[in-house]
Amino acid sequence: MTQRPMHIETKLIHAGEPKPRIEGAVTLPIFQSSTFQYAGQDHYDKLKYIRMNNTPNHLALHQKLAALENADDALVTASGMAAITTTFLALLSPGDHFLVQDCLYGGTLDFMNSDFKTLGVSFDFVNGNEPDTWARQLKPNTRVIYVETITNPLMAVADLKAVVAFARNHGLISMIDNTFASPVNFRPAELGFDLSLHSCTKYLNGHSDIVAGAVIGRKDFVHKIAHKLIHLGGSLDPHACFLLHRGLKTLAVRMKHQNESALTIAKFLSDHPAVETVNYPGLNTCIGYHLAQELLDGFSGMLSFEIKGDVSTADAFIARTHLPISAPSLGGVETLITRPVTTSHSGLSPAERKAAGISDRLIRLSVGLESTEDLINDFDQALI
Repeated sequence: MTQRPMHIETKLIHAGEPKPRIEGAVTLPIFQSSTFQYAGQDHYDKLKYIRMNNTPNHLALHQKLAALENADDALVTASGMAAITTTFLALLSPGDHFLVQDCLYGGTLDFMNSDFKTLGVSFDFVNGNEPDTWARQLKPNTRVIYVETITNPLMAVADLKAVVAFARNHGLISMIDNTFASPVNFRPAELGFDLSLHSCTKYLNGHSDIVAGAVIGRKDFVHKIAHKLIHLGGSLDPHACFLLHRGLKTLAVRMKHQNESALTIAKFLSDHPAVETVNYPGLNTCIGYHLAQELLDGFSGMLSFEIKGDVSTADAFIARTHLPISAPSLGGVETLITRPVTTSHSGLSPAERKAAGISDRLIRLSVGLESTEDLINDFDQALI
């Protein structure tokens, strides 16, 4: 009898779990041991050791994460930036060139602007919603095209089908940061992306208590990245593995609430006379709305907006709210609010932020698991 494919809610609980369960433990124990007994391994990479990312805690996560996005393989790392930087360093060499979407997480953009020049790697920006213009930036040494599922912090959705087709037509590796969407809302491998990257610090863990990253995708690329990670030392601690493993199991129920709550809040804000603009893929005023409707199963718990006034007006609004915590990061059970120019994109120059369309008064909101009604009431009283 052919077994039917499992839904993602079931995979989150059961995929990658050890069989038989270790000593019958329903929850995978923490293997807090740096060193494991030699078992006849014939290659250095196969030695069981924390830095090799191959303890039982790591392997269970690798299998679960690959299953969630219906991909070949996966790898966890010490942070989202470790996933991003190690992937680039594994796949690009001095003299190579890549294309990158023109609105990105500030840490990624800062890495590209600050480090690639010294490494002899060059890049050009492309507009994710103008695929007809991408070929103009191609060079004989172009190797990669890199985008985000939902951009940080303007929440735009690029023409992701065109990205995959363009990469295939020109022999490029297609890479996507899927942090904002999570596997619940989008699974890049199903569309044909070679690699999907995550900051597991955010939605995958969901509790604001660890820093971790993941690379998911084609087995040959993941193995190459894993080998580079061994050299760079960006492995994830077993206890952090345990917390990520635990957090993943509630991702579907968390994401369902956050999708619905953020959409309701985005509609409230867009109708409020004190609000000038709202960026959310579920609104038909957002860049890529029709693409989001076609490609995504939900629009995430992330939105950004500008209220009428100046920076002091934005700061006063944030100060008047009671429920959101003014802090960087996102994707946790608690609602977080920030101005990206002071946190996620503070490493960029004013000119770089202006070029990306990120204003000083832009407010980014990560909707948590609080009552949607309570959050709206809080925002309503703060919008004076």
